[in-house]
Amino acid sequence: MEWSEELAGGLLQAAPDAILVVAGDGRIVLVNDRAEQLFGADRDELLGTSVNALVTEDARNMPEERRRRIEEGRPGPLGAVLTTIRRDGNEIPVESSVALVDTPQGRLAVCVIRDLSEREWAEQEKARLRAEAHQHRSQRLESLGQLAGGIAHDFNNMLGVIVNYANFVIEEAESPTPDLKAVAADAKQIVRAGQRGTDLTHQLLSFARREVVRPQVVDLNAVIYSVEEMLRQSLGEYINLLIRAEPELPAVVCDPAQIEQMLVNLVSNARDAMPGGGDLVIDTGRHGDQVRLRVSDSGTGMSSDVLDRAFEPFFTTKGSGGTGLGLATVYGIVTQAGGEVSLTSTVGVGTTVNVLLPVASSTNTSDVASASDMSPAGGHGETLLVVEDEAALREVAGRILSRAGYHVLSAECGVTALELAARTEGAIDLLVTDVVMPGMLGKELAERLTGMRPDTRVLYMSGYAQPVLHSQGTLDPGVALLEKPFTAGDLLAAVRRRLDD
Repeated sequence: MEWSEELAGGLLQAAPDAILVVAGDGRIVLVNDRAEQLFGADRDELLGTSVNALVTEDARNMPEERRRRIEEGRPGPLGAVLTTIRRDGNEIPVESSVALVDTPQGRLAVCVIRDLSEREWAEQEKARLRAEAHQHRSQRLESLGQLAGGIAHDFNNMLGVIVNYANFVIEEAESPTPDLKAVAADAKQIVRAGQRGTDLTHQLLSFARREVVRPQVVDLNAVIYSVEEMLRQSLGEYINLLIRAEPELPAVVCDPAQIEQMLVNLVSNARDAMPGGGDLVIDTGRHGDQVRLRVSDSGTGMSSDVLDRAFEPFFTTKGSGGTGLGLATVYGIVTQAGGEVSLTSTVGVGTTVNVLLPVASSTNTSDVASASDMSPAGGHGETLLVVEDEAALREVAGRILSRAGYHVLSAECGVTALELAARTEGAIDLLVTDVVMPGMLGKELAERLTGMRPDTRVLYMSGYAQPVLHSQGTLDPGVALLEKPFTAGDLLAAVRRRLDD
């Protein structure tokens, strides 16, 4: 089969690389469209031009094997070399492949030239991305190191308090004439240290968006007043706390526990900014279709550099004693509630934090969260199945519930709980189970137990329930969760509410 000139020309033009056909005297006699694009010249400019005028000197410094084959005069491919071409005063990296072909018109050299600039750019971009990724990893490791150092510092302080005061309690209790008031005072110090650890854990979970959020219609003023005494105690006697709450403030939709956490963080920052004492003002008001919460201190203030990074995770001016999560957590809480937060500060004058939360669409007072709904009540002999893999915590929960008048069954895992339930005659009124346990998650246990006993209600316990029990930031419908660590009052109130639902 003979190929027509039209077909040969079509194949030449379809080639993805530049093709130059060079006569024996070194002048170009044929080019394709890609060659015009590569060299930035018209076909008429290229035809008759010496190939050496387009190719750098380096191209002529060819490998000895290639030179030898050209001198021998044998037709066929001569291999490829990496070289450059000149275009608009620039050198472009290319790969040049040459083959010698004998034709009726004489010997011709067919040069196929592939543009490598895009490949070179891609390699440079890949190297740049690798360098950026390495830098980001280094920054993350540095941030994690700073976070770990801050958390270790805080927890070591708390553990030091707990261990030593616990020893004080033991020593006093074992003395011939124990001072019960001293024992009680030392025990209170242990509880306070434990509460600080709880607060830090919640702070970490809030920052990481891993804490279960329970949005509800909330009276913001009521939340502030509910933690007022705790805030005053944390500030000390040298800082004057003023609360200016606008009366009849519209309700907002948020998690009151997270608002309390936010206030604790802001007050803690303000206290650290006023080592010599000062004034701290918390005020609320209406701001268009939003409710404003403003926290202002008369402390040292922030420089512009610090202010720009104030909400940045892990950024702290407290050295190894800070985690850098306080304002980052505040930012996460506010934005998760659909609000806005901003900072203004002047060095030597003080700092103001402005929080804007959207007004609730419904302000029915019966929907507003009330502390009275949380009051615990005892049991009436109901049977509870408590499942917890941590033996000490299982014992604590059982002890609290038994003292309150409940009949308690205990199991360390889901399999044991199901076996115990199968042997138990009579009703099991409530399953109180940890969420994350080895072998079987609490959710699977609840599903299997309620399949056997449809009348059994379920209360979950967890310090980290995501993503097992909730999605899109809120609990799944119908799920009741008691967050760890809990007090006796928390446990009894949650059990009573679940039984009375």
